[in-house]
Amino acid sequence: MTDARTVYPANRVVLREVGLRDGLQLVGSFPSTDAKRQWVREEFAAGVRHFEVGSFLPASRFPQFADVREVIAEVDALPGAHPIALVLNDRGGRDAFAAGVAEIGAVISATEAHSLANTRRSREDSLADLGRLCAMRDEASHRPIVSAAISMALGCSLTGDVDPDEVVSLAERCFEMGVDTVGIADTVGYAGPSQVHDLTNRIVRMADGHPIVVHLHDTRGMGIANASAALDAGARILDGSLGGLGGCPFAPGATGNVVFEDLVFLCESKGFVTGIDLEKLVAVRAILQREMPGEQLHGALAKAGLPKPTRMMEGKSNTAA
Repeated sequence: MTDARTVYPANRVVLREVGLRDGLQLVGSFPSTDAKRQWVREEFAAGVRHFEVGSFLPASRFPQFADVREVIAEVDALPGAHPIALVLNDRGGRDAFAAGVAEIGAVISATEAHSLANTRRSREDSLADLGRLCAMRDEASHRPIVSAAISMALGCSLTGDVDPDEVVSLAERCFEMGVDTVGIADTVGYAGPSQVHDLTNRIVRMADGHPIVVHLHDTRGMGIANASAALDAGARILDGSLGGLGGCPFAPGATGNVVFEDLVFLCESKGFVTGIDLEKLVAVRAILQREMPGEQLHGALAKAGLPKPTRMMEGKSNTAA
């Protein structure tokens, strides 16, 4: 049994590296399985412990995730490392349970239009899928964490503004179904810090101690500012991708996820101890440059380097929830 509150303790920040899944969903080329293993090992050596490793999707359509089981095994072999895999339907859920992954993620769209465009399923259908996923967990021998991410939670590329009350209601329904953790995602980078702060604060208070994830994209250059606002609002679990890889098919020109390296720097500068060595982390980018030379990598820290001396590391640690 994997306990969500042990994996995501309330008294410290947890940063999840989603490059191996979200970061690779739209790339023209992708790393070999051996390179993915190296990616995991080198990030682990830098202090990363939470990895979104891929999706259980048809290999014929998504060859970049055909080796998801091998990547899960690589993460499982590292002491204290935690793999997360995405599923979009019942078949993917069954495959994920068979693979024994420690956390299975599902996605619920905040808007009906995006749900139909993204998965060809209504929100109610997706919620029904989520209910069955929770039921499978309750019957499974290893009982993985089941997480639900609410995409387009802060604005939709198809419908525009999203009512925060609708997002809170969806999160409540997810918890009522038995999910272990809920995430809110600014999937296309619509929001600014005030919106992120207000919605995060409402979701954190509603969750009553359950882990809450904030997943941000940097489409309009607001990713790090929004991450800071989420931390100020009580979020303690944040997603980012190495080199800012990623994007959404419904946001042409999107630059992808918040840059993971810059996210680590933000947290440390605010006094949150991440346990991640920034110099070692930035060095992992060499794998992406070698394996995907046509993909643009982003990141202010990689470009400018760490400040010297790194006085931000000398202050009082801010580990309280």
